[in-house]
Amino acid sequence: MTTEIGKLAPDFALKANTGETVKLSDFEGKNVVLYFYPKDNTPGCTTEACDFRDNHQSFADLDAVILGVSPDSETSHQKFQEKYDLPFQLLVDEDHKVAESYGVWKLKKNFGKEYMGIERSTFIIDKQGKLQKEFRKVKVKGHVEEALEYIKENLS
Repeated sequence: MTTEIGKLAPDFALKANTGETVKLSDFEGKNVVLYFYPKDNTPGCTTEACDFRDNHQSFADLDAVILGVSPDSETSHQKFQEKYDLPFQLLVDEDHKVAESYGVWKLKKNFGKEYMGIERSTFIIDKQGKLQKEFRKVKVKGHVEEALEYIKENLS
């Protein structure tokens, strides 16, 4: 399954930092900001998570929930969530199946080494579960505001 604007977003069931299993379909009737990030407690990922945290109420006011996804473990997510007081769920995608279904599990290069990992990306899903917007190869600075603005202008 792949993503296509205007089509149903790929559903999934993933364990959250809270220990419960979360399905995308659980959020029907709400807008969903589904963001994929490479790793807990790294500089860019921490900045992005804190930006989502700081704008959490603005998203909630637009009837939008935020879900973060990375290959980190439930324990890692719990520590990350507690350390930065993140008011949204972090989902465990250790086998990267959901990342693959959204096309964000990519070959990456860093300091001359190649490896597979998450390409920072955000997907905006409407109240009917349809994909409305993809932000791929996200640069952290200003991204959360851009996502918020998209929802304000198109889904509120």
